Amino acid sequence: MTEVRPLSTLEEFTTAVRLQKEIWGFEDLELLPLRLFVVATKVGGLCWGAFDGDRMIGFCIAIPGLKPGGRTYWHSHMMGVVAEHRNTGVGRALKLRQREDAIERGIELIEWTFDPLEIKNAYFNIERLGAVVRRYVLNQYGTTTSHLHGDLPTDRCVAEWWISSPRVNGLLSGAPLERPHIETRIEVPFDIEVLRKREAARAREIQRRVSQEFVSHFHNGLLVAGVERTRRAGVYLLARDEEER
Repeated sequence: MTEVRPLSTLEEFTTAVRLQKEIWGFEDLELLPLRLFVVATKVGGLCWGAFDGDRMIGFCIAIPGLKPGGRTYWHSHMMGVVAEHRNTGVGRALKLRQREDAIERGIELIEWTFDPLEIKNAYFNIERLGAVVRRYVLNQYGTTTSHLHGDLPTDRCVAEWWISSPRVNGLLSGAPLERPHIETRIEVPFDIEVLRKREAARAREIQRRVSQEFVSHFHNGLLVAGVERTRRAGVYLLARDEEER
């Protein structure tokens, strides 16, 4: 059985640093350093690990953030699970423990970024956790050494997880995800992962089209309220942003 618990020792933090290479393939320059894991636990952040026996198979790290007007939140900077334990509930267990910890500390909002071309992650964030998306950032981290990014610019959606909202509470209690009226859709073909490796120019064109649609729709007051999966594409469902939390 997987155990999820706080990371607290230098040995555990060192293992989390190593897992970044195993999961994402980052070169040393792009790894979150051990010192950041240590500091995160000292300044109001969080580091949790998932363990299969004595082996760490996943981790997450969050750091405190401050919004204009003084509202505090957590930026969940990284979460990863080793390949053989993906799709087994480990990632969800890490996020739910992160949510419990945040509620205990009086935090209402957890944010993180994700690649909009990664439909599996998008579905997890929005349909399984209840996050919404209002912002799109172009090339947030620059071009990275990770094989998962395929040399494309690191365009990112910003997930907002209002952890005690009716939307999230209802979903986590087993109710269907409630969606407002859907006004438009953005499609991402499922073969984008193959295109990243074999047809980089075409993958980049798809990314440009997706980014333009997101930026335009967010500018016009829409948000991502759901994600559907068809046989050939992942589909973002956008609704009017009514500022509901």
